[in-house]
Amino acid sequence: MPNETVATAVVFRNDASAPLIYFDTAPAFGVMGGVIEIELTARTLLPNFSGGPLSTEIIPTARLRCSPGSAAQLVEALSKALELLKQLQSTGTAAAAVGDKLN
Repeated sequence: MPNETVATAVVFRNDASAPLIYFDTAPAFGVMGGVIEIELTARTLLPNFSGGPLSTEIIPTARLRCSPGSAAQLVEALSKALELLKQLQSTGTAAAAVGDKLN
């Protein structure tokens, strides 16, 4: 039938060398040539070796580039993860959030 879709199996291979990307904010985004662009950043702590207070710096951790379809899948995955977190928090299963603190 012309309207049937054929399900294909997706093979997922675990690769220990895949980077783990942590970010605090996604402060910039755009589109160029139909490609979604998102910049991810994290706050770092910088010691003051003369005994003064710590300072912070915002640095890029990743530059995400993807197709519109991939972006939609990412949005869906993030939405589902947030919903799961919400469910866990409502049952008291998730760990309590810790406030921001510098030493």
